[in-house]
Amino acid sequence: MIRQDFSRIDAKRKHADHRKKQFATPQYAALQYDTRLNFYTIPPTADITLEQFEQWAIDRLRVLAELEACSFRNKTPQETAAYMKPLLDKYLPLSGTSSGSSKLQEERMKDHYSHFILRLAFASTEDLRRRFSRVESMLFRLRFMENDIKERQLFVEGLNLEWDIVGKEEKMRWSEELRAAAGGPLVLRNVEDESWFKVDWERVPELVEGRRVFVRGGKAYVPGREQISMVVAEFTKRLDKALEMTSRALPRLDEDDRLTPILAHLSNNFTTPDASYSSSATSLPGADISARNIDNLSSSFPLCMQNLHRSLRRDAHLKHYGRLQYTLFLKGIGLNLEECLVFWRTAFSKITDDTFNKEYRYNVRHAYGDVGGDSNRRGNGYSPFSCQKILTEHPPGPGESHGCPYRHFSIDNLTALLQAVGVKDHEVLRGVKEDKEKMKFHMACNRVFEYAHKQEIKKVKEDGTWGAAELETIVHPNEYFKRSYLLKNLGKKEAASEDEERADVKMED
Repeated sequence: MIRQDFSRIDAKRKHADHRKKQFATPQYAALQYDTRLNFYTIPPTADITLEQFEQWAIDRLRVLAELEACSFRNKTPQETAAYMKPLLDKYLPLSGTSSGSSKLQEERMKDHYSHFILRLAFASTEDLRRRFSRVESMLFRLRFMENDIKERQLFVEGLNLEWDIVGKEEKMRWSEELRAAAGGPLVLRNVEDESWFKVDWERVPELVEGRRVFVRGGKAYVPGREQISMVVAEFTKRLDKALEMTSRALPRLDEDDRLTPILAHLSNNFTTPDASYSSSATSLPGADISARNIDNLSSSFPLCMQNLHRSLRRDAHLKHYGRLQYTLFLKGIGLNLEECLVFWRTAFSKITDDTFNKEYRYNVRHAYGDVGGDSNRRGNGYSPFSCQKILTEHPPGPGESHGCPYRHFSIDNLTALLQAVGVKDHEVLRGVKEDKEKMKFHMACNRVFEYAHKQEIKKVKEDGTWGAAELETIVHPNEYFKRSYLLKNLGKKEAASEDEERADVKMED
């Protein structure tokens, strides 16, 4: 990884050859991580591959996006911790020292690097810095809470934080005030039994806002059990400062050209995490994915694809980007090329066969990789668009139906479309409006999904058949369809299994 020191930027050197300065005497070394927790004060300096650089950042972004989603859904800390555990184990595992894991240093190295990579990617604008700081603080809090007490205390002691310990005499002087701040006599009967710290009140705004501390003379008296809030506040403060310094350094950085597009891609994906498409991951063996059945299947489509389908049925036509977006989606759900050609020919009912063959047939074949350059054929054509791609590329113009309704529709048109597809709940519609105003478009889509499948989701949660990994925030239209289809066909699948078992018994008899 390219080493950069963001703490020292001399204005007098602005015309100097920074590459020579930065790489004159590079000294790369792998750090030893004594604790699971990290304030990320020391930039990493060891070599990693370009593939690790990108994949580690993507994995961390996935975790941060899910944490942000938990916040938007107003999950409690306990619900968030339970929801995030399998996702952290999958994308960003970080074992405690007491676990004795052989991968401790490897896991902590990935955590260290991925933080700094995203820090580079998200330091460019105030909005990105604010969001990154917020979700990173949430992740730190989550890990701090889960850490064992011994390792947690070792970490805090190593921070050398400037906290004054409140002595016995001072405790007694303000005993009533301290007891009230701690929750009253039912919570804290003896002030002396609790350890107390004294810090500038600006360092614990969360506790001051919640009236959980006694403030006097600009100092906040914090009970020891609120240590986490103090540590998290210090983490956030340092990270905010580091992000600001990084943002000022960015114009002067002379990064490797290979890294620039990766960093840009990561920052763009903070709109909604990009998702790599895998035909095996979205396939539905045994499902009737055919031209004649698309109308029935469309009830499981996300709103963007429902809008395209409704527009196609209404006008018997879609413009270029609408056709491309919809064709690739249909390809992704498992519609083969022959069936897709049948579907489009039938849908374009107002034109002749000759016109269809001349103007539209080739484009469908090209999307599937049946024609075109060698690279297109080898890659089986184009992949279905992710939510991130639909949100950020080719916004629809007049007469076009592609794009994301949550982003590209007015709130009145969006509400009308949602009501037309069966979303009648006023709370849901109000939530969608708030998501749209906050530009959380993928959260609006997930909100509608959860409303449309609330009974099925409740069932799979109670049965334990689906966990957090199966209920991750949806960031791809084809994943939306697969999950919707599976949930809607739970009963049918169980009935089919029972029929097969009965048939096997009869055969044995």
